Amino acid sequence: MEAQQKIYLWPGEAPYTADSPGQEQPSITAFPVEGARGAIVVCPGGGYCMKADHEGAPIARMLNSQGIAAYVLDYRVMPCHRLAPWTDASRAIRHVRSLGYQKVGILGFSAGGNLCCTAATHYDTGNPDSPDPIERYSSRPDVFVPCYAVASFGKYTHLGSRQSLLGDDWDNEEIARWYSAEENVTDDTPPAFLWHTAEDGCVPVQNSLNLAKALADHGVSFELHVYPKGPHGIGLGSEWGPAGTWGNSLCRYLLEAGYGR
Repeated sequence: MEAQQKIYLWPGEAPYTADSPGQEQPSITAFPVEGARGAIVVCPGGGYCMKADHEGAPIARMLNSQGIAAYVLDYRVMPCHRLAPWTDASRAIRHVRSLGYQKVGILGFSAGGNLCCTAATHYDTGNPDSPDPIERYSSRPDVFVPCYAVASFGKYTHLGSRQSLLGDDWDNEEIARWYSAEENVTDDTPPAFLWHTAEDGCVPVQNSLNLAKALADHGVSFELHVYPKGPHGIGLGSEWGPAGTWGNSLCRYLLEAGYGR
């Protein structure tokens, strides 16, 4: 299979490098599609400790099969400054947008879903005066796709993800609320496609249900799928019956929204 291009997100030293010792420069691996109007930044899960391979390239190729471009984000994980993954995701959105796509979304699994949600609820329109041309682009995604996401650092969170990201501040409720998507939805939050399994024993389905309620309360468009069967971390989920259809549903949703050729 043809090697994919790795694009480093900063030309020099990345922000917070001192607080992410021994980690490689954050990057995106490109899975482009000729003629695609939209692209999705893919954030694998891994509890903010690692990145799960089955939630990266296979997802990008699934999107490619429907004419949608994808870029898999290699973001920083513990030990790192708690803002480092969010900084990486925001930069990835700006960078992909700079490539000329009409629409750029972000998708994430589990803790990568928390990152996806954080990028979708904390963004800016870019700095037109920045000497860095990438920073002139908006970091607001046009859509976000939390997949069995740790959408909240509140009551129903995955404690390991919260502890890994926040470190010594893991029990600081004010900081935790900043990473709880349902607490940060506004009328300007981008539309969302969410899915979860009802029997997820690691990240409770309430994460997606509470986020969907917050979106509804603010009049933000969303599509929510809750499948009855399937454990946490199923990725494409092809062996899990109805849950394995989430990719088809997502691609239909994205194509209708203009992300294809």
